[in-house]
Amino acid sequence: MKNEIRVTDFIEQGTAIYIKSEVYDHQQNQWYEEELRFLDELLYGDLVHPRKSPLTEQCRLETIAYLKQYFGRATD
Repeated sequence: MKNEIRVTDFIEQGTAIYIKSEVYDHQQNQWYEEELRFLDELLYGDLVHPRKSPLTEQCRLETIAYLKQYFGRATD
């Protein structure tokens, strides 16, 4: 299975990063677009929230891992 994560735009302000992203969830065959944000090392947004995310769990976890790596944030 191949999920896709795209960072379409971002802006850094101090320790915060505001991110526009597109995520393709292969299991659902659907694209999602949302703005996410890092505040220090924490990633926020409904797309990555364990209870609010419309993504499958695998895609949600891949999205978090990808964005942490892309922006050089600490991993859990």
